[in-house]
This record gives sequence, C-alpha cells and structure tokens, in this order.
Amino acid sequence: MPEMNLLQAVNDALRVEMRRDPRVVVLGEDVGNFGGVFRATEGLQAEFGPDRCIDTPLAESGIVGTAIGMALYGMRPVPEIQFGDYIYPAFDQIVNELAKLRYRSGGEYSAPVVVRTPIGGGIKGGHYHSQSPEALFTHVPGLKVVCPSNPIDAKGLLASAIRGEDPVIFMEPKRYYRAARADVPEGEFTIPLGQAKVVRPGKQVTVLAWSAMVHTALEAAEKGAQHGYDLEVIDLRTLVPFDEAAILASVEKTGRVVIAHEAPRTSGFGAELAATIAEKAILHLEAPILRVTGLDTPFPYTLEHEYLPDAVRILDAVERVVRF
Repeated sequence: MPEMNLLQAVNDALRVEMRRDPRVVVLGEDVGNFGGVFRATEGLQAEFGPDRCIDTPLAESGIVGTAIGMALYGMRPVPEIQFGDYIYPAFDQIVNELAKLRYRSGGEYSAPVVVRTPIGGGIKGGHYHSQSPEALFTHVPGLKVVCPSNPIDAKGLLASAIRGEDPVIFMEPKRYYRAARADVPEGEFTIPLGQAKVVRPGKQVTVLAWSAMVHTALEAAEKGAQHGYDLEVIDLRTLVPFDEAAILASVEKTGRVVIAHEAPRTSGFGAELAATIAEKAILHLEAPILRVTGLDTPFPYTLEHEYLPDAVRILDAVERVVRF
C-alpha cells in the first residue's frame, strides 16, 4: 500500500470514484487547472477534462445550488467549499434545499451531493479561515456529517459518501492535510458511515474526539500513560450518524468521559454526546462528563494556541474525572 498524506488520500478517492462512475463530477473555486487552494483536486481536470472538474465563480451559494441541480438530473457532484468559513453563503441552499430534497419529493428524488470543505485551526488563518462549524449541520435533519482525522479514513469515508444517496457535509482537518500520513489501500476502498473507531484501547477514561482533535487526544493519552492514566480514545469519524453503541460500550467499561472538540463550547456537538451518555448510561458514570473545547469567542489570530484545546487541557479534565 502506498503511503499518503490526508490530501493525497482525498485526491485518490476522488480520482478512483470519477474513474468508476462517470456521473461523479467535481466543482468549486480553483479546483481545475490550479488543483484547489490546498491541491486536493490536483490533476483531476487534466485527466477528466473541464466538464467533470469544473472551475466556478467565487459564489458558494451558486456552487451548491448548481450541485443540487446536477444531482436532480442523476449526477453525483462533489462541490468543494474552499474553507469551512466560506460555507455560510451556501447555508440556505444546504439547509433549505439540499437537506430537504428527499423529504419534499416524497422520496422521488435523492440528493447524492458531497460538500467537501477544510475546517479547523492550527495554520495561523485567523477568524475567517479557522472555524469548525460542524455542529451547525448536525442540527439539520437530512444531512450526514463526516469528520475524518487521517488519510485511511478520509479515502474510505469519502468514497462511501460519494456512493450514497444522501447529502453529506465532508469536513477535512486542514491542519493535518500534510502532517497525517498512513499506508492507504489502493483502488476502490470504502469505510461505512456511522462507525466509530477505538484508536487507543483503555480502561480508565473514555476520550471522545473527531477530526484534528483525535491527534491531540492521542497525545494526551501518551502523556497520561506516563502518569498512570489509562485512556481509551475513540475517533467518532461520523457525527451524523454517530456510533452510539460504540460510545456506550466504552462508557460502561470506563465509567468516565472526556469530550474534546475545537469548536466553541456552547451548543458544540460535545453537548449532544454528553446528553446521550447521560440519558442512556448515567448509572455507569462515576464522575461528571467533562468537555474540553474551543472558547465562546471568534477564533483569534495571535492567540490561536490559547484557543485550541491541547493535551494539557485534556489531561487536566482526565485528572478531574479520575479524582472525582
């Protein structure tokens, strides 16, 4: 298996799916000859031509609206929003049209649109290039939300998203576009949506994370082991649907939970996880569920690493639930 970084894995998934199915098209700002701002679509226009790898105007609402029309006519569009922060002009198209298409048509039409976008901080992007808006989309019935953390999952989950019949918001951690590397299966390869992965088994505390925060959680687990803490780290991979069974099984084993995410604390997806655990596993809990999150402020530029959760903050929460 070839070693790939996360960007290369995304590119490979798009290439494989475009070769497999002529209905798959890519569209977005600078995705053609330029290969996208991060080069995720590099080489696709050269291989598939400008009719299947389409440069669009700088108009996110138009990009998604065009993709919806393509899907209605039987195509499988994969629009790219250049940064997750730029997705808001397309919010109306995504929430009021794309997410409701199957429902409002009584099942006559599906909506196989996969909206790709990079999210998160860590690249000195400031408040317009560093947001993590995943919770906004998890609240919308009809959408699936996927947040891979590594190259293998990025390829397998993206392929599954493209092959599905439902709209997917596919959020990629740009901080790890080139930093995360792994041996990625060649050719056709899928990972089912909705299945979490235990990336580090443990018995003392369950740490739930997704996207870039998985790497931070693993760092915390390594450092915690030096102080006698045995952390189980779970990568959710998919937020909608999320793997409730895997989470509850871990909580029943450990009795303690720490949830880590980059997005602001209030109404972040960690709150939904905490509520589910409290509703369905409260008798197994030995301490309060703690969240380690971004702050309820705009994403700062000069204080980026004060804002982002780190291993120290996660271990502080671990210590509090262990000593409760």
